[in-house]
Amino acid sequence: MEFILLIILWCAWCVIHSAMISLTVTNYLKNKLGGRFRFYRLFYNIIALITLIPLLISGTEPTGQLLFRWAGFSLIFQFLLAITGLLLFLFGAIKYDMLQLLGIRQIQSGKSYLSLSKTGDIDTSGVLSLTRHPWYLAAILFIWIRYSDIYVSTLVVNIILTIYIGIGTILEEQKLIIEHGDHYRTYREKVSMLFPFKWIVSKLFGQ
Repeated sequence: MEFILLIILWCAWCVIHSAMISLTVTNYLKNKLGGRFRFYRLFYNIIALITLIPLLISGTEPTGQLLFRWAGFSLIFQFLLAITGLLLFLFGAIKYDMLQLLGIRQIQSGKSYLSLSKTGDIDTSGVLSLTRHPWYLAAILFIWIRYSDIYVSTLVVNIILTIYIGIGTILEEQKLIIEHGDHYRTYREKVSMLFPFKWIVSKLFGQ
């Protein structure tokens, strides 16, 4: 019972966050707002951040039994995961248009793309040839290594956020297919969604 409120709050944030960028909502707002829709991405980012802060402050207090502690040799693994996540983030930042991510590019140009490249096209080079969503993969890694101690409450939040990222990634993929069609389908066949299984197999077996 002590974790029900925690689950409800995090699930509510995830649902609201996803709903705000769903095709149903964004298409409706495009029709209603017209040219003012270019401000929506910035508004979305602000709302997501404002509503996340209280959860991060009050919703991450460790409660329940201690389940796992990064200690001893496992600290090496935690460090390697942290480095991997950091590299995924940095190399992803090289490929992404940060102004578009923040919502500034949309205000400047009046155009909005699902892809975070400056042109709106699908970029398949660099880290994007290993994983289609390097930042989502980095986020999942950071979710599981951000605390030295994992309590029951930590596990609950980690699972919710991991599922949220997974579902969000799948929904984003569907929107990218609608926007880019066969170009994105071909890219999806060659490159893994998150963990680079296809790249590893190609290197090991030359496929």
